[in-house]
Amino acid sequence: MAKIVLFCHSLRSDWNHGNAHFLRGVLSELQRRGFEVEAWEPANGWSARNLEADLGPSALKAWRAVYPDLPVMTYDAADIDVDRALEGAALVLVHEWTDPAVIGLLTARRRAGARCLLMFHDTHHRMISAPEEMARLDLDGFDAVLAFGESLAEAYRRRGWGRRVFAWHEGADLRVFKLLPERPRRCDLVWIGNWGDDERAAELREFLIDPVMALGLSTCIHGVRYPVAAQAALKAAGIDYSGYLPNFYAPRIFAAARMTVHIPRRPYARMLPGIPTIRMFEALACGIPLVSSPWDDCEQLFTPGEDYLVARNGTEMQRQLAQLCADPALRAHFAERGRATVIARHSCAHRVDQLLAICAGLGCQLTEPAAIVAK
Repeated sequence: MAKIVLFCHSLRSDWNHGNAHFLRGVLSELQRRGFEVEAWEPANGWSARNLEADLGPSALKAWRAVYPDLPVMTYDAADIDVDRALEGAALVLVHEWTDPAVIGLLTARRRAGARCLLMFHDTHHRMISAPEEMARLDLDGFDAVLAFGESLAEAYRRRGWGRRVFAWHEGADLRVFKLLPERPRRCDLVWIGNWGDDERAAELREFLIDPVMALGLSTCIHGVRYPVAAQAALKAAGIDYSGYLPNFYAPRIFAAARMTVHIPRRPYARMLPGIPTIRMFEALACGIPLVSSPWDDCEQLFTPGEDYLVARNGTEMQRQLAQLCADPALRAHFAERGRATVIARHSCAHRVDQLLAICAGLGCQLTEPAAIVAK
């Protein structure tokens, strides 16, 4: 049985850590197909530490209700046993927030002859916004790079990676993010997202706070890292701020609202065209109509105006939200179209298919054990 190992910041916690959503889904899909999988994460990573501080130790176990069988090993970067981690592995994925010292140990083992394909998984803008930070990582010790969009992949190509970098978008785990029976209406509009480091403060004001206040829409927001001033602004606008929401609860929240919005952070919208947030894949998979602030869908992941609505400014956002709120048939149209596109093209299963094809092209043929048993 082929073994696939993942080094990530966290699977246990998605507190301000959206990569956990996708990585949980990918590992679960690989496991479902019969692969042996194993995840390694720091025992005291900032996401897990903050989640525990917010909600207590039990919060780090909540994800097990949805992903009960994914093996997760925790480690201290100062004394990690990388030989144990690599034992029997055919493929090792290393997410870009992994400690540089651990990355160095892994690439050293690969250079010394470890018989695995070692791949770097990048889902951030640092290669463009802070290349000096990335230069400190031993990237040349990897066999290939998986970048979460063509614009990021191109940044690697400009630095000499050529045929060894591949665009690998995120996607939705359709076993979790799915259409649920409509729940009692909690609000007109819901937005699930974190405040961050003022990377979209102006955008949240223009595309969310001001339009819903002008329309008088009942609105719920879930997320973390909202400073006192931001929470005060939400309260003044009549918006219900509910703090942290475990990602796997999002489908039930979407099912209790008429619509949602997509507001990418400024660095992604400006520096990484073609890359939406994972929230967009997940929301559309749940069948909720969505209006997005501007981002350039240059890779044609979706069909703007059919899968979702686009608002170029706050005035357009207000108009689009008013139309959706007043027209159930319009909401149903966008809900159906967006969901169909995700099911057809943007699930974790699609991304696993692509990953296996990439590995095969690099000479690592990972045959699906489940397929062998079925024959």
